[in-house]
Amino acid sequence: MEKKQGIQTEDLYELKSVTDPQLSSNGKDVVYTQTHMDREKNEYVSNLYYVNVEEKQPVQWTFGNHRTNSPRWSPDGNKLAFVSNRDGKPQIYVLPKNGGEAKQVTFLKNGARNPVWSPCGEKLAFSVTLGKDETIQDHPKEEKEKTELKPLVVEKMKYKSDASGFLDLEQHSHIGIVNVKTGDVEQITSGDQDYHLSSWSPNGKFITYTADLAEDTDFSFNSDIFLYNLETKETQQVTNSTGGFWQTSWSPNSRYLSFLGSEQEFKNATHSKVWIYDLEEKSLNCVTSDLDAPVGDYVAGDFQQGATLPGVQWGDDNESFYFIVSDHGSTHVYFGNLSGEIYPALHEKQHVYGFSLNKKTHQAVVAISKLTLPGELFFVNLQTGELEQLTFTNDEFLKERELSDAEPIEYESAEGWKVHGWLMKPVGFEEGKKYPLVLEVHGGPHAMYANTYFNEFQVLAAQGFAVLFVNPRGSHGYGQKFVDAVRGDYGGNDYNDLMAAVDYVLETYDFIDKERLGVTGGSYGGFMTNWIVGHTDRFKAAVTQRSISNWISFYGVSDIGYYFSEWQILADLNDIETLWKHSPLAYAKDINTPLLIIHSEKDYRCPIEQGEQLFIALKRQEKTTKFIRFPESNHELSRSGKPQLRINRLEYIRDWFLQYV
Repeated sequence: MEKKQGIQTEDLYELKSVTDPQLSSNGKDVVYTQTHMDREKNEYVSNLYYVNVEEKQPVQWTFGNHRTNSPRWSPDGNKLAFVSNRDGKPQIYVLPKNGGEAKQVTFLKNGARNPVWSPCGEKLAFSVTLGKDETIQDHPKEEKEKTELKPLVVEKMKYKSDASGFLDLEQHSHIGIVNVKTGDVEQITSGDQDYHLSSWSPNGKFITYTADLAEDTDFSFNSDIFLYNLETKETQQVTNSTGGFWQTSWSPNSRYLSFLGSEQEFKNATHSKVWIYDLEEKSLNCVTSDLDAPVGDYVAGDFQQGATLPGVQWGDDNESFYFIVSDHGSTHVYFGNLSGEIYPALHEKQHVYGFSLNKKTHQAVVAISKLTLPGELFFVNLQTGELEQLTFTNDEFLKERELSDAEPIEYESAEGWKVHGWLMKPVGFEEGKKYPLVLEVHGGPHAMYANTYFNEFQVLAAQGFAVLFVNPRGSHGYGQKFVDAVRGDYGGNDYNDLMAAVDYVLETYDFIDKERLGVTGGSYGGFMTNWIVGHTDRFKAAVTQRSISNWISFYGVSDIGYYFSEWQILADLNDIETLWKHSPLAYAKDINTPLLIIHSEKDYRCPIEQGEQLFIALKRQEKTTKFIRFPESNHELSRSGKPQLRINRLEYIRDWFLQYV
């Protein structure tokens, strides 16, 4: 029998991503988004698929080579709203469940997104971007190609973002409502702030949104919850500008408004929690204050496209609810109620990256990924834990491939702290043979590696590498003290945690060749890769991706630099010594490991000058290095970059380790 090969770089064209499951009010009909990479167009294509939880036979509902996403059932389950860019700008469409053509219901100049149904099913609220002097009534029009070059006038520190590039500071996010039958549109927010639509109350009285209404947003990092009364047009602020809050949802009787967020006690290392506002009592309560784990999905991954998680999902008793928690390398579905009970309802070694609840039966459709499962939909009884698989999207292709599973490990590091991670054996592993090892370091740093499919790991395993990936201090999922521990200590005990991981597996597993070690990581993981090779020569090769090398320049060039440096390094430009002490560039003279530097031209999170500085410093010393600059790409290259460039990136990483390790 012919041996199966492992995952190859080009296999990204064959694998499909399944995300954003939405369960209809009848508890049986599910619509979800399926995405693949189009080789010829070098673009992503997504369409909507339908599956019945009893019949388990997926059917494609939309077609075409464009992006279609955000499916949302009408309250009665007879219609489906979604967003598609089939005619250029993303607009909202409505499709009858019983068949027929989708009807376009928004025709906005700048497009529309985030459809939210009214309880009566006659209207949709949505988000829209409006420029100076633009209104929601403006329709698309053909514009002549603009050739005039204009200087960019900058007066704010928050003038660019990795996701959007240079920002038009005269554009703002607003909220509109469209009548599905008549097409009439109404604009409910205006002005020079950004308003982010969240939810519509079941009694039809309120729309919730989030906003930061501080006069100077350069120095404000709050996001408050607001109630907009559709009858009186009045607005009530629910939170008190004490932190960041988002993702509202309602109890069926409209008495309780739940949302996620924190008061940022540990800046961006703070655990997000579940909060509930009682509209009758006018009281606000944090219901997960005793849960030492973050609410939400903090998994570091490189495969799923357009995955979205809801906030809290309520049962029809107006007392119970469910939400997602990141804990110990998995994401779990937790149960909670107003009496104070909090416990895991679905608690397996897996990554739940989407779920939709049947509020009457406590059943749900969940999107699940595992180390050897790219991601599929399952129907689960949250009271018994019983699971049934609904989709088998990648099964046929994966019959031709061998995926490597990973063994969980836990070891003792500096100061007696326990650190958790995984060791993945090479594909085709044979007892008695020695194999090279690649240490992977995740970004964030406040994220976590998890029991989820990671394509890059599988590509390396297919080439004969063992892959070691762990969650050093600074990672989410191991308690508030653990995630906060990296702040002010970059290159300290986080480095010790990673080196202890290598020591542990070399002592525990005799198949690893201690003379053939590699290391790689992106973002914070790129910083740590740079730091590692500047402090030890034990690795034969390294690949640093979208990295930080110089905290002094990072402070002024990153879209988050000035506050991220203050939050994480605990220093600003008045403390150059501390910024430089934590900068890998300061140790470039000690780097002897062959280093491949991968960076994106339009990375505004960790700008490309960070890679350039390190490359020139090493080249000037005639060290072994190479600099790969990816065009038209940002910080998200590895996850959502142009398909061919994502594959090129994997090839460069693979080939560097094959050459030097």
